[in-house]
Amino acid sequence: MGAQDEDRGSTLGDLGWRIVGLLNLYRLLLPPVLFAIYRFTLPQPTIGSEHPRLFFTICVLYFLAGLALVLAQRLPRLPGQVLLLAHALVDAVAIGLLLYASGGVASGLGILLVVPVGSVALLAEGRRSLLVAAVAVVAVLVQQAFSQLTGAGATADYPAAGVLGVVLFLVALVSWPLTARLQESAALVQKREVDLANLAELSQYIVQHLRESLLVVDHEDRIRLINESAAQILGDRHAYPGALLGEASPRLLYLLSTWRQSGERPKDTGATFVASSGASEVLPHFAPLGNESPPPVIIFLEDTTEIASRLQQLKLASLGRLSASIAHEIRNPVGAMSHAAQLLGESDRLDEEERRLAEIIHANAVRVSEIIANVQSMSRREPVKAEQFSLAAWLHEFRTEFCATLPCPEHLVAIVDAGGDIDVRCDRSQLRQIAWNLVHNAVKHNGDAPLPIELRAGRLAPTQRPFLEVADRGPGIPAALAERIFEPFVTGDARGTGLGLYLARELAQANGATLIHEARPGGGSVFRLVFSDPLRWRA
Repeated sequence: MGAQDEDRGSTLGDLGWRIVGLLNLYRLLLPPVLFAIYRFTLPQPTIGSEHPRLFFTICVLYFLAGLALVLAQRLPRLPGQVLLLAHALVDAVAIGLLLYASGGVASGLGILLVVPVGSVALLAEGRRSLLVAAVAVVAVLVQQAFSQLTGAGATADYPAAGVLGVVLFLVALVSWPLTARLQESAALVQKREVDLANLAELSQYIVQHLRESLLVVDHEDRIRLINESAAQILGDRHAYPGALLGEASPRLLYLLSTWRQSGERPKDTGATFVASSGASEVLPHFAPLGNESPPPVIIFLEDTTEIASRLQQLKLASLGRLSASIAHEIRNPVGAMSHAAQLLGESDRLDEEERRLAEIIHANAVRVSEIIANVQSMSRREPVKAEQFSLAAWLHEFRTEFCATLPCPEHLVAIVDAGGDIDVRCDRSQLRQIAWNLVHNAVKHNGDAPLPIELRAGRLAPTQRPFLEVADRGPGIPAALAERIFEPFVTGDARGTGLGLYLARELAQANGATLIHEARPGGGSVFRLVFSDPLRWRA
């Protein structure tokens, strides 16, 4: 509408055309009202008594002219001032003829010109407002002259016609300064509207192109705002403005409910959930918006895999210094203790209790040596030697080697789905170390479960990234440890070192892959290794 207003030459914008709309309504209502007055005052009508047929005809034509002006307002190339002049001419001629049909100024219908003259003069620019009043005054004087010639009017009516003309000119003069104020107000409103529109567009652009993923959820747990990166994390199919959060991510809804139920309202729960792609873990941060109860909540979604990749080099540097100290200060004494305990256990002079204590010393010395070896292997890790190979063929070779080395019956490690013809790109030896840690942990925790360890491969539906899963039917990982299992020295096994899963994730990140844990429906655990995006492979 703004461009259309400029074409019409109006500087009042929407406000001016609202006034025109009210004038159109006035013009469409006036003929039926006048005709109704004429009909209800029969047989001695107060208006239209001199020329009834002309009065009826003018009412109909005036109504039709009003409809024509409404339609003409929609013409894009019609200048605004021309349209306003057409309004003034139609009103002046129509009301002048109605005055003539009613016997002249004495009928009192001349007052009907005040509204259209004031409205059009208010919208006209500069001296055009006086032209509008002049057209109306000419119409009044002309009809008065014809009324006198036909005998319907009297000479005494001329003063009344003059007074009406003065009133119309006064209305136009009063409208002149008001026009300038309206123009200034309309220009200011239009400028504010443009500024608000620009700010809204800028805000929308900033939100949509932020690196941070964010969404806003109302008190009914319905998504009100979400940017593109957050929609990709939650899944474009279910995450959109107006959708229920529970349909997009039940886990995120649970974390939000837990956060809301906390009396102190912490910044976040510290718990994570798996993205819809299955390729990353996401940490949500919650913050209330406003003082409502419950308030809308803005949720920031942080991809923990990106944070881990940034800290990887810092971790490796720290581990390198730590391993050097361990190698020189700890390994030699531990080796001597282990050797001494072993020799002591072979002595014939020990009783059973002393022999058991010697075995405990030897076993724990071996455990410390394993921890040192794991830390050193991480710190001395060689650069990744990535190569492209078939995942299905590699998976069968790995199972054969694993079951022969452990030893373990092959039926306890089942390849449910080898993924068909899927190629991956990573370091073969490091992939073997990752898979060995995962499958070995699964075998230990599977216990006496009759179902085998399941190995499956495939592609994630949203991104087509290859993955390898290791699933068991053991007791699963306790909820208290589920968020920390990939941290070093964190373990639920009293005999474990707590470095196997940490090392596995570090090796995965070095190969551009992601290692994720999920609870398995029905009991047990699933560890999913999501390989790098095939579209980003480098030759």
